[in-house]
Amino acid sequence: MAPEILPDPPPSTRKRMVIMIVAVGLLLGLLGGFNLFRNVMIGRALRGGQEPPQTVSTTQAHAERWQPTLNTVGTLRAIRGADLAFEVPGVVVKVEAVAGAQVHPGEKLVSLNDEAERAQYQALQAAADLAKVTFRRAKEQLEARTISPADYDGLEADLKAKEAAARAELALVSKKHLTAPFAGRVGLITTSEGAYVTPGIAVASVQQLDQVYADFALPQREVAQVRPGQKVELSLDGYPGRVFRGKVTAVNPKVDGGSRTLQVEATFANPERALVPGMFASISLETGTPQSYLTLPQTAVTYNPYGSLVFLAVQGPGGLHAQQVFVTTGPTRGDQVAILKGLDAGAQVVTSGGLKLRNGTPLLVDNKVQPASDPHPAPQEK
Repeated sequence: MAPEILPDPPPSTRKRMVIMIVAVGLLLGLLGGFNLFRNVMIGRALRGGQEPPQTVSTTQAHAERWQPTLNTVGTLRAIRGADLAFEVPGVVVKVEAVAGAQVHPGEKLVSLNDEAERAQYQALQAAADLAKVTFRRAKEQLEARTISPADYDGLEADLKAKEAAARAELALVSKKHLTAPFAGRVGLITTSEGAYVTPGIAVASVQQLDQVYADFALPQREVAQVRPGQKVELSLDGYPGRVFRGKVTAVNPKVDGGSRTLQVEATFANPERALVPGMFASISLETGTPQSYLTLPQTAVTYNPYGSLVFLAVQGPGGLHAQQVFVTTGPTRGDQVAILKGLDAGAQVVTSGGLKLRNGTPLLVDNKVQPASDPHPAPQEK
């Protein structure tokens, strides 16, 4: 039986096959060239008996003063602040306060129409004045024994009742005028002339801002470390890099049963009115006595399951090389970590590039750029 002769593929198929074979050949050539180049470079590095040097940054380990602190967050509150509302309904006839102005105690802020109440007060006061004259005459008549004691007592009671009615109406007149309860700064006025206001709806606010409170909470395990008079530092994202200093003025005598936290109040002077009630703040409470710790940037320490280590830049016969040292770390603050054991002051410690090092790796030091080592870092707004 004659073998079957397959037809030749069309020209387009042959062209695609040739292109695929050429592409595979080029790819294999590139891989072979890369391996050859890598082997040549490794051979050149090893012919001198050492691996190529690694570029790192270093710093000198030194002792710094550490103040033990408790860090948390809190909310600012005015020493004295109130949202003011009318006790009675009425139509606004005059807004006397200006938003943002400083006011004194008793100064009028907003007034309602009080014509009817004033007229009623005048009528009641006139009746009280007449009752007072009548009572004075009755007193003279009682001394002359021309009036009975019962009539005298009745006139005295009538006088007191009419005077009380007049005072009550006068109090109602005063409720038509919203006044500042204490010295402070006026907030936004939320009404205007001609508006009808109902009782209990706040139309203005007054805040006393020469001092502010910072309210914050601490876990119950810290209850023994908090007491009035301790120094407190406060920072705000609205003032990057600025620190406000105050002190603890009150500690809640009980722990909150729901959150198991202790409520603390600190007071801060605010002469520039920079601190505004309601702001969110970062709080740092000083506790205990300051300590001296050997300090490094946190990037200098490599944490492993078998221990923490740093690399030292040690001068040897062939130049600088890396030396691995195990250390015991302590507390942290910001970008820094305290070293308790394993390191001496003055040692040159690798701060960046340590992940690619091992014992004996040659080093090139470039300290043009150093990792962050700020004890109190703050976000930088650009």
